[in-house]
Amino acid sequence: MDFETYRGLVQRVLAEDIGSGDVTTEALVPEEERGKAEISARQRLVTAGLPLAAMVFGELDPSLAVELAVGEGETVEAGAVLIRLEGRLRPILTGERTALNILQHLCGVATETARFVERVRPNRTRVLDTRKTIPGLRRLEKYAVRMGGGENHRFGLYDAILIKDNHLAVVAGAGEGKISRAVRLAREARPGLPVEVEVETVEEMEEALAAGAEAILLDNFSPAELAEAVRRGGGRARLEASGGINLDTIAEVAATGVESVSLGCLTHSARAADIALEQLIG
Repeated sequence: MDFETYRGLVQRVLAEDIGSGDVTTEALVPEEERGKAEISARQRLVTAGLPLAAMVFGELDPSLAVELAVGEGETVEAGAVLIRLEGRLRPILTGERTALNILQHLCGVATETARFVERVRPNRTRVLDTRKTIPGLRRLEKYAVRMGGGENHRFGLYDAILIKDNHLAVVAGAGEGKISRAVRLAREARPGLPVEVEVETVEEMEEALAAGAEAILLDNFSPAELAEAVRRGGGRARLEASGGINLDTIAEVAATGVESVSLGCLTHSARAADIALEQLIG
């Protein structure tokens, strides 16, 4: 991950927080007061975004000594030190919340992903993210998914074709053969891109398979329906389960033999990781 491409983002979020100045820190902390601080995990988590958090402090004061104590994608226990800081206290205090916001969110996504990956491990099912991301943060969130052991679905509307129910209703028209017509139109328009079709029944899956779709998204299938879909369509295309799947149900879904599971909750509902800046020493 080239974090340098996000320097502009770091500058914008710092400007959003600081505005005309950190009035509290400027009032209470002498400009040249020095000290040390540690950013630590308060829970078991998977790391993601440490270099970006370090960039926050470097933007405020390039002379600060910033040490990343662990690597990206590592699982650490509560109490583990993630980043060590030493230098002028003003930039440390001013950058604290912005750095923590970044870390808490990205580590939260990575940690949530790791939970799902662990649940499907015996079946080797792939855990995929979706496009349900915070605007402007998609690549960072999808990076965090990878740090948690998941994999990325398409990045946007440009790199793969996914024919969903609304496409079928508007473009392909109603009635028999609509999936076949949609796949044909997609192939004609973008012959170099893979085609995935969202289906709601095994019969629709069969039509998509016959039309030559490389992947089938099985939307809101029950475990029994997924098992039937795998029996009839496994090996003919990549079968992907999606819709209403959570930590309590994903093991049963994976046990059906479906190749992958896509989960919007990895990015849109991941709880912020508990991380704090502690042990500030003057």
